[in-house]
Amino acid sequence: MPEPTTASTAAVATLASAGVTVPVITAWGISLGLRADLLIAGFAGSLVAIVLLNSVPSSGDTWQELVRTTLRRMMVAVASSLTAGYLTPLAMLVAAMPEPLILGSAFAVGGGAQQVLMFMIRRFSGAPPGSPPAMEGGAGA
Repeated sequence: MPEPTTASTAAVATLASAGVTVPVITAWGISLGLRADLLIAGFAGSLVAIVLLNSVPSSGDTWQELVRTTLRRMMVAVASSLTAGYLTPLAMLVAAMPEPLILGSAFAVGGGAQQVLMFMIRRFSGAPPGSPPAMEGGAGA
């Protein structure tokens, strides 16, 4: 006759051996390779950079400029979040850092992604390093 604690011991052992899994985001049945926790941490980092560091400054105080600035800030936050989602696991592998630091790293990558993305855009567009990238419909158009 088995002991009454055998079933509960087996259940506890099964729960203890099961690791915490983070859902991977899929679109139309295709795995994108993005972890939701890294996207959220990168998004938080981008918001800190936008709000505290004013990385996307306003270009005017008319309602058209406010809408344009808001849309630009939203796109920068999404791009920074995606950059953090894709680059943080790669950076963690290259730097051989432990797994518990991954969310903090995603936060830092999300905050710094705006500067890195602007540098890469300038580099590949052929613009001089000190000049801002050209925007359509700007003040001079």
